[in-house]
Amino acid sequence: MPYIDKGNSESGMKSRYRWWLVGMLWLVCFCNYADRQAIFSVLPQIRAQMGLSDMQLGIVASSFMWVYAIAGPLAGWLSDRISPRAVVLGALTFWSVVTAATGRCHSYESLVLFRTLGGFTEAFYFPAAMWLIGIYHGPQSRSRAMAIHQSAVYAGTVAGGSISGLLAEQHGWRVSFLFLGSMGVLLAILLLAMMRNPPQVTHPDVEQKNFWGDLFNVLKIYEADAMIAVFVGANFVAVVFLTWLPTFLFTKFSMNLGQAGFSSTAYLQTASVAGVLLGGFLGDYATARRSGGRQIVQAGGLLLGVPFLFLVGSASYATGLIVGLIGFGFSKGIYDANMWASLYDVVPVSNRGIAAGTMNSLGWLGGGVAPIAIAAGAQHFGMGRCLSATSVIYLVLAIGTLQIGRQLRGRVRTAAT
Repeated sequence: MPYIDKGNSESGMKSRYRWWLVGMLWLVCFCNYADRQAIFSVLPQIRAQMGLSDMQLGIVASSFMWVYAIAGPLAGWLSDRISPRAVVLGALTFWSVVTAATGRCHSYESLVLFRTLGGFTEAFYFPAAMWLIGIYHGPQSRSRAMAIHQSAVYAGTVAGGSISGLLAEQHGWRVSFLFLGSMGVLLAILLLAMMRNPPQVTHPDVEQKNFWGDLFNVLKIYEADAMIAVFVGANFVAVVFLTWLPTFLFTKFSMNLGQAGFSSTAYLQTASVAGVLLGGFLGDYATARRSGGRQIVQAGGLLLGVPFLFLVGSASYATGLIVGLIGFGFSKGIYDANMWASLYDVVPVSNRGIAAGTMNSLGWLGGGVAPIAIAAGAQHFGMGRCLSATSVIYLVLAIGTLQIGRQLRGRVRTAAT
C-alpha cells in the first residue's frame, strides 16, 4: 500500500528559512544545468577541431548520463544517511572543478573522461536537494517549492547553452567551461556560510536497512515503479532535444552557434518556467482535493505536449518551430513541476533520498540512450522526423500517468511528512 503524505512535520516548515532554502538550491541547480548544457551548443566546433563523428559526439553526451545513472541510487541512499547539506555543497564544488577542467581537454578520450566525472559528481545533487525541500515543505506547499526549484533547470539550460555558444563564437569553446566552473566554486564558498543543517527525521513505521533493503522498500511500491517508468520516457524525450536541437537548428535553419544555442534553449525553457509555476500551483491544489491529483495534472501536461512535439520536427519555417518549442516547453513544465512531489506522495520519508536517486538514475539511463538512438535514426529517417516521433512517446506516457492517478484514488494510507 503506498504512503500518502498528509501533514506537516515540524515547526521549521513555517519559518522563512524554508523559502530561503529553495532560493539557495535554485542557484545550485542553475549551475548544475548550465554546466551540463554548455557542451551541446559547441558540438559543431568540437567536431571540427577534434575531427569527431556524430556517433562519437553521441558517446560524449551519453557518457555523462550513463555514469550519472549508475551513481544515482547510491547518491540517494547516502542522502538518507549523512547530511544532505554536505552532499549538496560537496557535489557543487567537485562538478564545478570538473567543468573547468573540461575546457582543457585536447582529445576525444579526455573529453569522454571529464564528461564521465561530471556525470558522477552531479548525480549527488538532486536526491539531496529534493530531500531538503521535502523535509521543510509539507504537501500543502511541496509542489510549489519544487516547481520553483525546477525553474532553475530551465534557466540554467538557457544560460549554459547561450553563454557557451556566444563565448565560443568570440573566444573558442574552451572559455565557457572555465567561466562556468569558476562561478560554481565561488557559489559553493558563499553557501557554505548560509545553508543550515536540516533536522533529522525518520519514519516510525519503516526500519532503515542496508542499501539493497532500502531500495527494495521503494521498488515494491507499484505506484513508485510506474512513476519512475514515466520519468524514463519523459527524460528520453528531454535529452533528445537538449542534445540534438542546437545541431538541428545549425543544420536545417542555417543558424550560427550563438543563434542555435539561444534558440534551442530560450523558447523551450522560458515556456517551461511558466508551465512549471502553473503546474506547481495546480499540483498542490489538486492533491488537496483528491489522492492522485498531482498525477492527473502531470498527465494533462504530457497530453498537451503531443501536437507541439510533432510540430517541432516537421516545421519548415521558423514561426512554426518557435510555436512548437513554446508549446512543448510549457507542457513539459507542468509535468516537471510535480514529478518529485508525486514520488514523495507514495514513498516513506526515510526512503525519499534513495527513491529520488533511483528515479533520477533510471531516468538518465534512458536519457543516455537518446543521443545515440537519435543519431542512428537520423541517418535513415532524418533528424526532423526523429524529433517529431517523440510525440508518440508523450502520448503513451500521458495515458500511463492518468492511470496511475486513477489507481491512487482511494488506495492510500497516511504517512509522516
